[in-house]
Amino acid sequence: MKKKIILLGATGSIGQSTLEVVRRLRPELELVALAAGSNWQGLLEAAREFRPLALGLCDPKAAEALLKEFQRGPWEPAPRVYTGMAGLAKLVQETPADIVLGAISGAAGLPATLAAVESGKHLALANKEALVMAGSILTRRAKELDRQILPVDSEHSAIFQSLQAGDHAEVRRIHLTASGGPFRNYSREQMAHVTPAQALRHPTWKMGAKITIDSATLMNKALEIIEAHWLFQLPPQKIKVVIHPQSVIHSLVEFVDGSTICQLGPPDMKIPIQYALTYPQRREMPPSHFSLADIGQLTFEPPDEARFPSLRLAYRVLEDGGTASSVFNAANEAAVDLFLKEKLAFLRIFDIVEEVLGAHRVIGSPSLEDLFDADRWAREEVRRRAG
Repeated sequence: MKKKIILLGATGSIGQSTLEVVRRLRPELELVALAAGSNWQGLLEAAREFRPLALGLCDPKAAEALLKEFQRGPWEPAPRVYTGMAGLAKLVQETPADIVLGAISGAAGLPATLAAVESGKHLALANKEALVMAGSILTRRAKELDRQILPVDSEHSAIFQSLQAGDHAEVRRIHLTASGGPFRNYSREQMAHVTPAQALRHPTWKMGAKITIDSATLMNKALEIIEAHWLFQLPPQKIKVVIHPQSVIHSLVEFVDGSTICQLGPPDMKIPIQYALTYPQRREMPPSHFSLADIGQLTFEPPDEARFPSLRLAYRVLEDGGTASSVFNAANEAAVDLFLKEKLAFLRIFDIVEEVLGAHRVIGSPSLEDLFDADRWAREEVRRRAG
């Protein structure tokens, strides 16, 4: 019997890799719904191949363009089309499926992610912002409803796999690895003149624009610290970051007896995607050229928090709790958007996120509405401060 999958974020880099995985494992996996942000042409192309029951787009204008294309025919039967953030949540609720892979970046994917758990589906999560914004709500409901949250991020998948070597109580700490991004060896003076084009040239991974900039600022690792706290129910002091430029060891778990277990592999997102979709089984993948002998050396170094204050901010957010994480995520998204539009300097990303955090009055036990209110406030505050 095929495992039925809803893919949120079908046109992004994670979504495209997911389509490749499903393409190879069609006897086992079936895509029953696809959704995207605004790329209706990419969604239509995927729909032609996989013939899902439902499609969704966050952007209403993009949805109108998609519906016009269906009217030209021939589509028999035409898939249902859902629009907006609320529409994507409805798509998840109304489409029978076993698992939802959430890969819509940013806060836009949160309602549909919550809907996956609430409607009794397992969740494969690539959208780290959902856990950053609403980790307490999402993990609590998953536990109450006995639903799994399977990590798709390479680092969290590595932690998830390594944790199977021992009991949760036996964990001394976990180590999230980071490539260090393209500016690992830059001075503050050099970083002051970084352009979007430079920041988008990641040395190891091929990813979307927003996450690539987050890698350059190490904001991605800050978000992953918060995500790991909720995914693995670990206190902040047990979550560490280590720079590993080769991106071969994807993360490590250190146990109380001194043993450290890690997961290694080529920097290919199809590996954690496939593992999440086929868990608890593993399935064969086409062999890749991966030779430790060819790599030669694996090196590690501590992160420089003076040049990359992102990590310090993550621990502050966890200490503040409540709506602080929603503000942190939204402020970073807004700052990255301005940087990509060349309206904000690279180093100003750090400063403006910290300023907005400092100006926020935290709500300790927020509702979902409180989280979105904090998200909207933070974006407006970034734009106001950026001038």
